[in-house]
Amino acid sequence: MMNKQVEWILWVGLFVILALYPKVFGIYYTNLFVTFAVFAIYSVSFNLLLGYTALFSFGHAMFFGAGGYGTALALKHIQGLPLLAAVLIGILSAVVLALILCPIVIRVTGSAFAMLHLAFGQLMYILALKLRNITGGEDGIGGFPIPPFNIPGIVSINMKAPENFYYFAIAVLGISLWVMWFFTKTPFGQIQVGVRDNAMRVDYLGFKVPQTKAVVYVVAGAFAGVAGSIFALFQNLIAADSGFSVFVSFGAVINTLVGGLGSFFGPVWGTAIMQILEEVTTRYTDRVELVAGLILILVIMFAPMGFTGFLGWARQKWLAKPAGKIGMGKIS
Repeated sequence: MMNKQVEWILWVGLFVILALYPKVFGIYYTNLFVTFAVFAIYSVSFNLLLGYTALFSFGHAMFFGAGGYGTALALKHIQGLPLLAAVLIGILSAVVLALILCPIVIRVTGSAFAMLHLAFGQLMYILALKLRNITGGEDGIGGFPIPPFNIPGIVSINMKAPENFYYFAIAVLGISLWVMWFFTKTPFGQIQVGVRDNAMRVDYLGFKVPQTKAVVYVVAGAFAGVAGSIFALFQNLIAADSGFSVFVSFGAVINTLVGGLGSFFGPVWGTAIMQILEEVTTRYTDRVELVAGLILILVIMFAPMGFTGFLGWARQKWLAKPAGKIGMGKIS
């Protein structure tokens, strides 16, 4: 009962902090937090593939970019398009791309899966550069109209105000995070983990492994599309380098490994850690990628379970100390 009360207090506290964040920290740190939230959701969607299904992709940015370009193109060419409809078009773009690739990629695993996605990711990057009439080439698509959040007859909120967009983005990304968490807790989520641990046994139990991978693949792509769509709206710009670049794909890998592979909230911790490091590093040098690479090497060598693994180890040590003291008292 006490644990439930503490949990509710923590959730209420988090809600209050998120509600007051723009007023307390100002525009700069509000924008920084929106960026963190976008890439945290993107990294969690990647973790659905790698951490929960053992599908290592070097091209997850495909879906992030598809979501961003889908939303940007819709707002540029469809007059009077509502905000939520634009976001849904971005998500649909990512889902369609995932459905197109599904029949090919679910037939392979391991390094073949990773390299195949690296190839497809680079293909999307080149297409975004070459199809200048559609994608804007290197310049990307920018300056498209950002419609207000509108509920007919009830409310119309201007999304050009940073504070208003912050609340919209946090609401969409927060709901996405909850849906992904709920997805992992369903019976299907348990089958997903079973595929990761022993695909042959899951197949013997009568579950369809390729179809399971396909569903997870589409779901992961959809939520990467959510992140890409919000990112495009937030920046009012989407380009090949910010949407389809291999560095965007590697960013999800680094966030997941640093935060904790297989832990649902691990990529969130990893994104926070890497963003703080980036913010500090840029004050002294422009070699941000070098620092990120060094951090990843250190994590792989000395903390392969990531930050959440370290937290679990520290918690066990903390709980073991009082138990050890009680035991010593009884012996004496």
